[in-house]
Order: sequence, then structure tokens, then C-alpha cells
Amino acid sequence: MNGELVSVVIPAHNAQDTIDETLRSVRSQSYRALEIIVVDDGSRDQTAAIARSHAEIDTRVRLIEQANAGVAAARNTGWRAARSNLIAFVDADDLWAPTKIERQLAVLDRTGEKVGLVYCWYLVIDAQSMITDHRQHRPNWRGDVLERLFYGNFVGNGSAALVRRQALIDADGFESRLREAGAQGCEDILFYCRVAERYHFEVVEEPLIGYRYLPGNMSSDMSRMLRSWMLVVDEMLGRHPGAAPTLCKGLYFYSAWLLERTLHQRQPRHVLPIMSLLLRYHPAIAMRIIAVDLPRAGAQWARRVVTRLVRGRRPIPPQVTARFPAGELK
Repeated sequence: MNGELVSVVIPAHNAQDTIDETLRSVRSQSYRALEIIVVDDGSRDQTAAIARSHAEIDTRVRLIEQANAGVAAARNTGWRAARSNLIAFVDADDLWAPTKIERQLAVLDRTGEKVGLVYCWYLVIDAQSMITDHRQHRPNWRGDVLERLFYGNFVGNGSAALVRRQALIDADGFESRLREAGAQGCEDILFYCRVAERYHFEVVEEPLIGYRYLPGNMSSDMSRMLRSWMLVVDEMLGRHPGAAPTLCKGLYFYSAWLLERTLHQRQPRHVLPIMSLLLRYHPAIAMRIIAVDLPRAGAQWARRVVTRLVRGRRPIPPQVTARFPAGELK
């Protein structure tokens, strides 16, 4: 695939604080044959102006502006306007290592048309692009991964995938109706499932993404996130009724994770809406969480509270080690 054009789609909404660095990381890719499309999704800040400044000095960059319609619609606008048969996505606050596209193309080059998507590993970074979490995110699921996706989104984020255009067409892109239903949040996992219904996945076993995680990034509406996952389960159940046990396990894992994150972020007010939603639609899962997971998560939360009190309410700083290697423009 030496020299084949790759289109990069960057959905952006009020991303003025991060999009400059994101664009620099994309423009500094070792693989140069790129078309870089920034889709400004109704931003009210300087996002579009920053994207234009990059377009003025790099002809590979172009800007598309639209009224705010959500990340799924912005991604769809981008890939449908793209000129290539290979599309990569990166969120406007994440970073790429310089060899990200090069490594993924090398994998596609040695595989057949059955592979529709190549993902890679990531590292968590903070507002200053410093690596804060070296915990292992090293999935190596490849081939037919649909059933594994039913357990959870092992790809991890929306900045990791390089996708064939035909796979996007067959999957009908990203589902913007989740936002219209007031249940946005799981657009990525639904898209990955749709692709995996027809295509195999491959993986580059290197951390080539700087995934920016900030305390305020987690959705403030945890029950909305759960409703979003439930809609994913409903769609998959409609086409794969035999996978009901696996999908239920995945829903249980996701619900327990949401509750754990809720308590970790000291937002216990979200526990009741989450549990009410589960009791209404999935009472068996709700009862298991009440019996097993809530007591365990509550005990962990209480220990953290006691630790903060002992420390005089001083927060435990994240373990910052090094800056994510996003590369430099030449």
C-alpha cells in the first residue's frame, strides 16, 4: 500500500485547547500520503480558526463546518467527504505516535480484504500530554471478534481504528440516532460490532495512541451511557439472538464498570438512576450488582475517603512519567 492515500477524519466540537496538538501529531506522521479532514461540529470557540491556520500551511488539511449534530454525525460527514478507500479517525483531544498509520498499513498490506479494521494500543495522557497511566491495555483480539465485542469495547477509544471504506459503507457508518434518542455515548462499540459482523479485525501491538483522559471527561449522565449500551445490546440481539447470554454478560460488566467509575469520581448521586434503569429493564443484572458489586465498590470508595481524610484531603497525584511521543513537525 506504499503511497496509497489515507483519509484522516477529526470530529471537533469546542476543541480549541487540544486540536492544535492533535493536528500536529497527525501532520507529523511518518506516512505522508494523508488527506486530513477536520469536521467542525458547530464549535463556538476558536476550533475552526485553528484548523484553518493548519490548512494554510499544509495543503493536506481541509475544514468542513456543520451545525452541531454530535460526534457520530461529524465522523460520517468526514468519511463520506473523503477521497480515499482507507479512513482513520482521531478525536480532537487525542494524539498519535508518528508511526501510527505506517504500522497499521503494514498490517493491512499483509492481510486480505477480509480484514476491515486495524486497531492499536493506547496510553492515557493528561491535559499536558503527559503519560499518567501505564496499566496494561494490550488486547490482541484479531480475526472474528464479534462475540468478544459483545463483552466490551476492547478497542478502547475512537482514535485507534483504520477502516476500509467498504466496511464503513456496509456498517452504515456511525449511528447518529443514539444522540437523537438521548442515548449517545456508545457510538464506537456499536460501529465496531457492525463492522465485525462482516469483517475480521487486526491489531498493531504497540501503544500508538495518546488517549486524553481528564476528570471532567466522564459523562455527567451515567444513566444515559447505560441507555446507550442497552440500545447496542438490543440491536445486536435482534440479529444475533443466540448471543443473548454473552450480550447479557457484557451489559453486566459495563453496568458494574459505570458504577465503579461513578464512585471513583465521588458522584454517588448517579447510583440510583443507574440502578433504577437496570431494575426496570434487566432486574436479574440489577440484583447481582446489588448483592455483589455495590458492596465491593462501596467498600473501596469508603477506603479512599478514609485515606483522603488521613492525608488531610490532599489528592493522590497521578503517576506522571513522560510526555507522549507524538513527534515534531519538520
